[in-house]
Amino acid sequence: MNIHVLSLFPTMFEGVFQQSILKKAQEKRAVSLEIVDIREFADNKRQVDDYPFGGGAGMVLKPEPIFNAVETVAKERKPRVILMCPQGERFTQAKAEELSNEEELIFICGHYEGYDERIREHLVTDEISIGDFVLTGGELAAMTVIDSVVRLLPGVLGNSDSPVKDSFSTGMLEHPQYTRPAEFRGWKVPAVLTSGNHAKVDEWREQQSLLRTLERRPDLLEKLELTPKQEKLLEALKNKK
Repeated sequence: MNIHVLSLFPTMFEGVFQQSILKKAQEKRAVSLEIVDIREFADNKRQVDDYPFGGGAGMVLKPEPIFNAVETVAKERKPRVILMCPQGERFTQAKAEELSNEEELIFICGHYEGYDERIREHLVTDEISIGDFVLTGGELAAMTVIDSVVRLLPGVLGNSDSPVKDSFSTGMLEHPQYTRPAEFRGWKVPAVLTSGNHAKVDEWREQQSLLRTLERRPDLLEKLELTPKQEKLLEALKNKK
């Protein structure tokens, strides 16, 4: 996958892109990450913003540098062009999985008061928000989305089952995890996990996943198509509450 990030503050990405999974993904050539300075594509002395027509507070990103940057990066290809924006679609694991199937992505990170509307109307294919709150710019949001997408690419994670079993990938929250020692300060690991009975372990994990989702994110269960076994188990868990 080729990912291009358009930003007014490109140095913000240098540390993030050279650490952990994102660094390993590049070393494995699963992804190429390019940071593009939007100011390099401004027509007038690197000016990328201007006052909004009709008045109002703040500055608005001009269309020319954004269009110039995207068209230069994309050349004649037609990649997904993603605008990081609080008005966009709420980012989910399902969206991450969708984007991980693309060969090329372009992220636009805005600042200031907003974007010239013609950028939305005639350039971008997706608008994404990571939550109902406001950030100074789109850079941190883009980092979040890119990390979520790249870890799903084939060969990036050491264990191919890891992304499949993560929270939200199954539609539910992940079950509790334990490691050595089996007893710490008098707190013991559930006996089933050290029993060696894999069928019982799988059953316990499914039960705990349902229970955790019921307690913390019951809204997820409303969207999930449960198996008859899961429905019966969920009903039993509700009766215990």
